[in-house]
Amino acid sequence: MKQYHCPVELTLDVVGGRWRVLILAHLKQGPLRYGQLRRLIPDVSEKMLTQRLRELEADGLVLRDATHEPELRTDYRLSPEGETLAPVLQGLYDWGLARAERTGVVVTPPGD
Repeated sequence: MKQYHCPVELTLDVVGGRWRVLILAHLKQGPLRYGQLRRLIPDVSEKMLTQRLRELEADGLVLRDATHEPELRTDYRLSPEGETLAPVLQGLYDWGLARAERTGVVVTPPGD
């Protein structure tokens, strides 16, 4: 088992880099289909999104629900363990929003 010297180190190891955090942040709002995630995170490649979703699923943070009615549909949502990250993700969102306001950075959601 890997040894950590600080709880923040463990947290960063679990949530990973930019794409993992963005995926988790969007899924915090509720279940999403793959295509919806692609539209919300336009700069991530399909290969990277698929890879990160698989990693998050393997780490127990995301659940993948596939149904075949009336057609194949795959939804992704936070697992109960992933839901425990909600306050952390909200804190990152709030800090980023405040930082943007303080520094004059414009944050434009995809499609706007």
